[in-house]
Amino acid sequence: MERQTILIVEDDAAVRSALRECLEAEGWAVREAQDAAGMLREIETGGIDLVTLDLGLGADDGFALARVLRGRRNIPVVFITGYGQPLDRVRGLEAGADDYIVKPFAAREVVIRIRRVLEGYRTRAVPVDRLHIDHSSIDLRRGVIEHRDGRREDLTGTETKLLELFLSRPAQVLSRDDINRALHGRDWSPYDRTIDTHIARLRRKIEPGDASPRMIRSVRGVGYVFTGQINREARRG
Repeated sequence: MERQTILIVEDDAAVRSALRECLEAEGWAVREAQDAAGMLREIETGGIDLVTLDLGLGADDGFALARVLRGRRNIPVVFITGYGQPLDRVRGLEAGADDYIVKPFAAREVVIRIRRVLEGYRTRAVPVDRLHIDHSSIDLRRGVIEHRDGRREDLTGTETKLLELFLSRPAQVLSRDDINRALHGRDWSPYDRTIDTHIARLRRKIEPGDASPRMIRSVRGVGYVFTGQINREARRG
């Protein structure tokens, strides 16, 4: 398998060095940038499989930068930042991040989380079905939603894994523990709103726009259930 490349976007040289050391020890190739301009140059060069992004990049807004990146390339983004408030985490996920790690970080945790995000994106290389719903089609292989009105949206790796989980257990209520274990390999914390944020983002992309969700429904005090009607089209070749 070709070695994957991770771009570290961080203005603190010591943090960049620590991240480089732990990532290279796992066999990944590493490139670095210390600001928005450097990140965009590296992205345009190509060959980047994942970006770690700090929110505090001097005058650059990390949230806005994540949205710019997601608009240009379907590359996974992991925030590694000192901004540890719950609202910061939610804003990061809403900006398109696949995971959010708060400094000071444990090197092993960073490696495990990055590996899981990369594995989520790797599933897109495997030919799977195209799903048709009344207003759009979803290509899980490419992680792309194509709406009938011509709009096109990308699914993040986490959103793809979340949708696949719901599709594998239709009409079955999944607790937040069930979902968090499937996505992150750990139980859910009542103080962690990450799961709800991911589901809210996925709903905005796949629901037809009605006031009440009809594909992914909330089950009060328990979790969520997928009740959407879909048609599956097998991909060939």
